[in-house]
Amino acid sequence: MSELAEKQCVPCKGGVSPLTGSELAPLAAEIPTWVVIEGHHLDRNYTFDNFRKALDFTNQVGELAEEQGHHPDIYLTWGRVGVKLWTHKIDGLTESDFVMAAKIEKLFEK
Repeated sequence: MSELAEKQCVPCKGGVSPLTGSELAPLAAEIPTWVVIEGHHLDRNYTFDNFRKALDFTNQVGELAEEQGHHPDIYLTWGRVGVKLWTHKIDGLTESDFVMAAKIEKLFEK
């Protein structure tokens, strides 16, 4: 499991530049099941056997988001949960997005 999952998300106060290009590659390598979309956000779809399991996972991600103060876009449908992450304050990616993705991945692996 990625060491990123052991870190804490740091709230962005703005005034920083989003990560770009070569800054993204080492972080993305730690969460290989996630996709970096146009250098702007992270995306991952999870599949489940039924709606209940997808809903339970969605609720776990929601609790984690509240705990970390970092809130992804979550899409729930029968047997599938889509998660999209980026730092809204700067309209791009920070290390905290990768930390949150690693933490969500750890939830899924349980």
